Amino acid sequence: MDCRERILSNDYADILVDFSVPQELNYEVPEDFCFHRIIGNLGIAYVNRNSVPEINVSTMNYAFVPKVYGLMEEAPGAIGQQNQRFDSVSLLSAGILQMQGQPLYLTGRDVTIAVIGTGIRYTDAVFRDAFGRSRIKAIWDQTIQTGALPEGFSYGSEYSFEQIQTALESENPLSIVPSTDTLGHGTAMAAVAAGSRLNGGTQYTGAAPEANIVVVKLKEMKQYLKDYYLIPEGAIGYQETDILQAIQYVQKFALDLYRPLVILMGFGTNLGDHTGTSVLGRYMDLISMQKSRVFAVSSGNEGNAGHHFQGELSQKDTYRDVEIRVGDAEKGFLMDLWGSVPNLFAVEIRSPGGEVIPRINPRKTGPQSYSFIFEKTRITVDTLLSEQASGAELIRMRFEAPTAGIWTIRVYAEEEMINGRFDMWLPITPFMSDDTYFLEPEPDTTITEPGNVKSAITATAYNDENRSIYLNAGRGFTREGAVKPDIAAPGVNVSTPTGKSTGGYMAAALTAGGVAQILQWAVVEQKDVLADANKVRNYLVRGAKREEEIQYPNTTFGYGLIDIQGTYDFLAGL
Repeated sequence: MDCRERILSNDYADILVDFSVPQELNYEVPEDFCFHRIIGNLGIAYVNRNSVPEINVSTMNYAFVPKVYGLMEEAPGAIGQQNQRFDSVSLLSAGILQMQGQPLYLTGRDVTIAVIGTGIRYTDAVFRDAFGRSRIKAIWDQTIQTGALPEGFSYGSEYSFEQIQTALESENPLSIVPSTDTLGHGTAMAAVAAGSRLNGGTQYTGAAPEANIVVVKLKEMKQYLKDYYLIPEGAIGYQETDILQAIQYVQKFALDLYRPLVILMGFGTNLGDHTGTSVLGRYMDLISMQKSRVFAVSSGNEGNAGHHFQGELSQKDTYRDVEIRVGDAEKGFLMDLWGSVPNLFAVEIRSPGGEVIPRINPRKTGPQSYSFIFEKTRITVDTLLSEQASGAELIRMRFEAPTAGIWTIRVYAEEEMINGRFDMWLPITPFMSDDTYFLEPEPDTTITEPGNVKSAITATAYNDENRSIYLNAGRGFTREGAVKPDIAAPGVNVSTPTGKSTGGYMAAALTAGGVAQILQWAVVEQKDVLADANKVRNYLVRGAKREEEIQYPNTTFGYGLIDIQGTYDFLAGL
């Protein structure tokens, strides 16, 4: 079996590896596996699942198991509606449209915007230049296995600019380049960030209408990961291993001092410690250390979902009851508790029918499974005293076939508390029933990963009609108090070629286009050729709109509302 088959097969586990073992050490190497290196010691092993233990967090390294990500849109699968009025209000509100014209003509020229997600409808007019040529320089479709492999990768099909252009000139484009976007999510993001001017911009224009476009269409997560994470049937999600390779792939389209790269991602997850220290987050930080590379990501849509709980324990209050309402349609879910160091936490679980799983010893190694006498529910509790990247305690609770009603998780302080804060997260909205949530949720610290990654520019969504925050927008700060989101961008009823769209992914797309304008000025036009992600963030922050009566930064708007024109007003005054 070759590496492509292992990567695609559900019989093979995808394992993230971020270390190397010296050859002089005696260790057992699986016979049936292949390996893809990302950078340094970071890579992905594809190993026959019969050769590896079942997924758990205590005996396997937590970071080894790929996290899964869902789309950050208001209604999954419903991207806008046809025959709605196009407008440029959001671009005007963001100070983007003003900068496309004289005297600077910032249109993203010679900047590449890479869109990672559901693919793109490359035949749409909004992705062609004034002469009808495609502005898409390449598509890597991880879901198609009949085309040429991208150099250095073992699965999917790469389609070059020449192939795309040939397809556009044919009567049946999809017979030549069969990649498309059946959901519309990636197409909407690409259009808002970098869509061409239609009818000279009077009908439609994106934020950076002359930027080059590169697309990676992610393959869907494997079934064994869906099963472990209890993802509902029909939910669309992507796994960390494929996202890592997508980022690795788009690097070849960047040149430090000539061709900048903006990487746009519109997906998120509640998995992780919410400080941006996942394997994906650390890789993003490594990439962002290079010049002319910037990530634009969403704060997510979890602010109003009721999926985050925050508690505090002390020497006086040694336990806290956390109540979760579980809906009738809930088939199962996975919930993580992250405890602050150096404290130690333990849990006791009470079912709606009154059955109790007694206080579980957090020092006990290995997952502990419990079945109830009068209910069909099965719960597995697994504890990791010190997660590798963050050092925090992690208690994972996995509910299979949970009984509908009110579940109570009693969280105990095991020892003398110094700062007894703990946080709990349910899965993101697309991965569970709408009727399952905490009865006393905390709307802050609800930014989805990778929105907590330090180097990424994280955009939250606001309504530019009244400058109010989007109801479902994820809120900061990170679990350790770092400032996120960085900026707020229009994300409610944003014009796309298919109508109006709402959600965090729209705010990220507009921000990506604005970043492309800044990189054109700084790098392409050589005003600041050493610009990196931190410098671009500082430019955005200094140019942001802020209300006098509001204190910044704050958990809702970050440092304020994006204003690219304001950024250049600031730069002009230097």
